[in-house]
Amino acid sequence: MTPEGTKLINVIILGCGFLLVFSAFQTGGNIEQTVIKSINSTRFHGSGYTSLAIIYSVFSASNILTPSIVAVLGARLSMVISGLVYSVYSAVFIEPFTWSFYLASVIIGIAAAVIWTAQGNCLTTNSDENTIGRNSGIFWALLQFSLLFGNLYIYLAWKGETHISDHNRRTVYIALTVISGVGSILFLLIRQPVSEVSSTEQNKPDDESDTVLGPQEQRSQAIDAIRSAICIFFTKDMLLLSITITYTGVELTFFSGVYGTCLGATNGFGNEAKSLIGLSGIFIGVGEIIGGATFGLLNKFLRKYLGIGRNPIVLLGLLCHIIAFYLIFLNVPGDSPIVSDEGTARVSYLIPSKTIAMVCSFLLGLGDSCFNTQLLSIVGYMYSEESAPAFAVFKFVQSISAAIAFGYSNYLLLKWQLLILGVVGLFGTISFILVEWKTEAHSRGFSYNRI
Repeated sequence: MTPEGTKLINVIILGCGFLLVFSAFQTGGNIEQTVIKSINSTRFHGSGYTSLAIIYSVFSASNILTPSIVAVLGARLSMVISGLVYSVYSAVFIEPFTWSFYLASVIIGIAAAVIWTAQGNCLTTNSDENTIGRNSGIFWALLQFSLLFGNLYIYLAWKGETHISDHNRRTVYIALTVISGVGSILFLLIRQPVSEVSSTEQNKPDDESDTVLGPQEQRSQAIDAIRSAICIFFTKDMLLLSITITYTGVELTFFSGVYGTCLGATNGFGNEAKSLIGLSGIFIGVGEIIGGATFGLLNKFLRKYLGIGRNPIVLLGLLCHIIAFYLIFLNVPGDSPIVSDEGTARVSYLIPSKTIAMVCSFLLGLGDSCFNTQLLSIVGYMYSEESAPAFAVFKFVQSISAAIAFGYSNYLLLKWQLLILGVVGLFGTISFILVEWKTEAHSRGFSYNRI
């Protein structure tokens, strides 16, 4: 197989592994707060929002060290170990205790930082300037299939349920644990690109081709990775992109945890309220997949023949989200994010409509894919030689904003959460456009400096 063919296969395996691991995690996160409200146990007093806030807080802090971990272990082994930790987090819900729930939240926060830094490194290593857009789209589309399968089961199994039984909870989380474990093992199939193997062997004497780095070399490599991440974070371009990345963290919180909870707590949807959590996840996934396929796989075609670069796609993402936020404000009760398991009988400006709710889910997914595919593309392009530190910074900013958003989701009414999303989204789009103008100038032959 050609080196290019090996790289493409690696990207597909990477996407399939993430599909399985995050089928478990994203489905579990989508239903987490609803499941917890239904747990009838004196020994469990956890909060799904609090757990997710812990995860993303630890995720954020851990990104300082993850370039070092990936540098020492390598991207493949880093993803295998981290994926197995995701399985442990799902297993906690089989027989939940407060202490194990929050301990697992801390541990998976570390694993999340490692797996996403390794993913960025693996994606960039298997791409070049001409294929980074395509490969980002392939990975993103495969990843977002994770929103379909688990949520389809939730929709079918929980249809008509007003309370989630212990049996239903255990069945779901046993399945999610197994699925996540299979995805972790799949990462072992990723191979080092042929071109890299050849160049590495050519640059080594024959007796050193299998030499393993000693402790001193590993320590030096780890320190260099941390130093590189800090330097990248304080460049002007990354500081501007951080506003856009912050928005992806805040809206990730909303569509992956808050919106489903709002639907499940709206009594106006009747007995289907709980099953709508799964159906909403499916429509979010459809939007993500269509966006990833269109703006990732067709990236080269859109740029070459239609002259559509990254900026119009990000603007489309903002438009999708603004429309979704407005319709959600009209359709969903304002107190739905924070009410108890009994739900809310209040009505917003419209009688709750399942059709409008699912349209909003689709728009949330489509808009999210617009932002994330273009961010993956531009970061991979700008920092191709320092991919692991750059993606560590990406995830550091995204996770800390997600942690803050999950923190206030416990307390703020829906209208205030939507207002925050709209304001941050607007400024994030402006900052992305400024950086993209600079990269376009570079691609036309003008000087490009990351200052």
